[in-house]
Amino acid sequence: MTQDSREATAPTDLPPEKTRRRELLTFLVLAFGIWPVVAVGVVGGYGFLVWMYQIVFGPPGPPGG
Repeated sequence: MTQDSREATAPTDLPPEKTRRRELLTFLVLAFGIWPVVAVGVVGGYGFLVWMYQIVFGPPGPPGG
């Protein structure tokens, strides 16, 4: 197998200011874009599971008498 050096670009190939800008943009996309959506999805999914469980087995608490 031959390895072409043009296919893989290392972060050190870019000037420091471009690397910093790219890292900052990546951080902002993760911090304010992807992770909030993931967090809302996880909490919403857990709430849906609890809701379905309570529909099937009834709400928690002592049995009605």
